[in-house]
Amino acid sequence: EKLPANLKKIVGAFQMVPDPMQRYKQLLFFAAKLKGFDEKDRVEDNKVQGCVSQVWVVPRMGEDGLVYFTADSDSQLTKGLAALLCEGLRRVLAPKEIMAVEPDFVELLGLGQSLTPSRTNGFMNMLRLMQKKTLECYME
Repeated sequence: EKLPANLKKIVGAFQMVPDPMQRYKQLLFFAAKLKGFDEKDRVEDNKVQGCVSQVWVVPRMGEDGLVYFTADSDSQLTKGLAALLCEGLRRVLAPKEIMAVEPDFVELLGLGQSLTPSRTNGFMNMLRLMQKKTLECYME
């Protein structure tokens, strides 16, 4: 599976944690790192559709010409998944690298029980929206 370096590092860190409960806590740790989401970004265009929780993702083009994401959710677990994607897709040099990420990489995290089918579906929609917004950033 071809993953951007940051995402590969995160997956590796999750795989080193044998206990599912600890992995779950790791996700909540990611959620706590997401800060400073701007209220004005809570608009329909930034909202992840098909997610049980409310989730918003916003891209920003950095000074370095790379896309950076911020996200927020009303659910801590979902916020953790969003934070994981924000961190994992950070500083990716080529948009095609982001486009190449397949949502099934979530299985490599070993979160099994924590991810209900609807949450897995929401995660996939989150990634798809981030990919779509990446393309939009580079087309502007």
